[in-house]
Amino acid sequence: MTTRLTPTQVRDRAMTEAELLAAVIDLAHIYGWLAAHFRPCKTGRGWRTPVQGDGVGFPDLILTGRGRVIVAELKRETGRATPEQLAWIAAFDDAGVASFVWRPGDLEAIAKELSQ
Repeated sequence: MTTRLTPTQVRDRAMTEAELLAAVIDLAHIYGWLAAHFRPCKTGRGWRTPVQGDGVGFPDLILTGRGRVIVAELKRETGRATPEQLAWIAAFDDAGVASFVWRPGDLEAIAKELSQ
């Protein structure tokens, strides 16, 4: 038996990570948060994000506002976080920083988190 996807599930699966990033930044600004995302750039050796130290897997988005800091790794609906990404999320969480892996299906929960 085949399970049919709801219209919301179809929308969530179609949303790219870039579209999710834009949506989360828009929500952050609506609720008065500052948002930072560091983009990679194309070099002669492919796409690179300039970083020193332990930058591999660093979260996609840093948000600060309302007396809080949030870090978020963004993934497509069916995407998986890498071990390095999960290690960063766990390290931030251990330090008391709200840390998430967010997907398009989480947009309602993201809005709720940012509105608090």
